[in-house]
Amino acid sequence: MIETVVSDLGNVLLRFDNSVFYRAIARFSGRPEKEIEAVVADNLDLLVLFEKGALSPYDFYRNSRDLLEWTGGYEEFFSAYCEGVFTPVPAVLGLFRKLRSRYRTVLLSNTDVIRWTHVKTTFPDLLIFDEYILSFDVGFRKPQLEIYLEAIRAGRAAPGRTAFIDDLPDNVAGAERAGMKGILCPPGENLEPKLRDLGLIF
Repeated sequence: MIETVVSDLGNVLLRFDNSVFYRAIARFSGRPEKEIEAVVADNLDLLVLFEKGALSPYDFYRNSRDLLEWTGGYEEFFSAYCEGVFTPVPAVLGLFRKLRSRYRTVLLSNTDVIRWTHVKTTFPDLLIFDEYILSFDVGFRKPQLEIYLEAIRAGRAAPGRTAFIDDLPDNVAGAERAGMKGILCPPGENLEPKLRDLGLIF
């Protein structure tokens, strides 16, 4: 029997579209959007460090500014980095409002301090979870085992009594290696029947 439900944030509770960021950078730099996207893809190690809390916001900005030939300032950069990138998924949020009356809920996200601050400020309706395990806080990212163990600890249930929802197969596989019950839910798929298949009641 499931006692705890752990959920990803991006593309589960909030649609995530990084192309909004690429377009904003392209407008400032004068470089094509596809070129910006390629530079970001070639330098994902920078984002990984930021999401693990190993880079300060200023160091992330400074390195990104140089790579992307950004001509704006610090505040403008992080506005471009956040504004319009996330869109709520009301149906999933509605499910979690129901679930939290019966189950312990944990949000588990690969994110950085800037985007998380933006999410909290812009979408306060999301702040309904019992616990929040954030990569920049714990120093690990999905699909590293350690971050799932943090979520299991926060969920206060045995791994086999913990459901985990994510849109990425690698992240679901990581949760299953930790003993959790994985639910793969790509954008646009209905989460409700997947939860009912695990015996959840809401």
